Amino acid sequence: MVPALLILFYLLASALIVFFCNRFKWMNNVGAILWAYGIGLVIGSLHLLPEGSVKVQSSISDITVPLAIPLLLFSLDFKRWVKLARVTFLSMLTALAGVIIAITIGFFIFRAGVPDANKVAGMLSGVYTGGTPNMFALKTALSVDNNLFILTQTYDMVICAVYLMLLISVGQRLFHLVLPRFKKTEAADKVGLEFEQEAEFDSFTGFFRKDNFWPATGALGVAAIIMAIGVGAMELTPRNSKMIVVILTITTLGLGASFIPKINQIKKSFQLGMYLIVVFSMAIASMADIKMLFTMTNGLFFFVFIAVFGSLVIQVFLSRLLKIDADTTIITSTAFVFSPPFVPVVAGALKNKEVIISGITVGLIGYAIGNYLGVTLSYVLGLMM
Repeated sequence: MVPALLILFYLLASALIVFFCNRFKWMNNVGAILWAYGIGLVIGSLHLLPEGSVKVQSSISDITVPLAIPLLLFSLDFKRWVKLARVTFLSMLTALAGVIIAITIGFFIFRAGVPDANKVAGMLSGVYTGGTPNMFALKTALSVDNNLFILTQTYDMVICAVYLMLLISVGQRLFHLVLPRFKKTEAADKVGLEFEQEAEFDSFTGFFRKDNFWPATGALGVAAIIMAIGVGAMELTPRNSKMIVVILTITTLGLGASFIPKINQIKKSFQLGMYLIVVFSMAIASMADIKMLFTMTNGLFFFVFIAVFGSLVIQVFLSRLLKIDADTTIITSTAFVFSPPFVPVVAGALKNKEVIISGITVGLIGYAIGNYLGVTLSYVLGLMM
């Protein structure tokens, strides 16, 4: 009875967080995931849950991420990506290079003082190419300690909050000092119209309408089948590679399913995936004790700092060499570091709606490649410890 009630608690509490974030702008500005983390940390630190809850919490965290990954990937549109301008593709490559180089530098500086530095590097490369869902997936794939994961995520949120404020306030003016200005095209109005439809992908409004709810439920069924295949593949692999095989199998199949029109066009599948990430966030945070978190090394903070701001410096340097404009550089960095939901926010600050579709697409591509990059970088750097 207790496990069932605990599962119900996490599902309902997460649903309430999502509901209130969509209802109140000030809550949405903080973000559903951060609210879930905060509430979870309070629950865990005050030991409010009954003994034996860890098993249920672990089961929830093990199931929600593999289910969420395909749902987040179903809406990916590779055809649109192929049509993107050459400059956007180049900008994505500079951002990717910046992330890899900065994290590798940070690893060599802090590998002696940060526990499992190679695993942290893997998580950071995932979160700064696709977003938070990649970090969650890599936490599972790389078997990262819960306290280390929560502290890394906490530092990530603090540093990225500062980074976002800089981007939306003085970022464009600073970038114009070293990079050329964006040249608007005649297609700007068309892009804006496309975005009006695309912008809804981060909104839960209308989720329970029949024409949205039942297709999204069907998408969840497809995601469950993909997860089952991933688990089946796990049984055929060596023990130390099982979770990696599950995550990469699920990512690959979810990506493949995005090419099927009936699946790709399902509305609200992305939102359903994000809801599962909120559930995961609360479950994993409530397993931690905040007093234990801050007994860990401060070197981790500077590792994350280098990953965020170091990757930006490298990207700007490469953008200057390739003559990539300031707005494209900013929106590509936003898509990688913050994920697609933040693209419209920064594009609004730039007063440039033409970069929105490119930013969202780059971010979705990041979702797809983040898990592969994270696993690869973690293992390569692990050989150097």
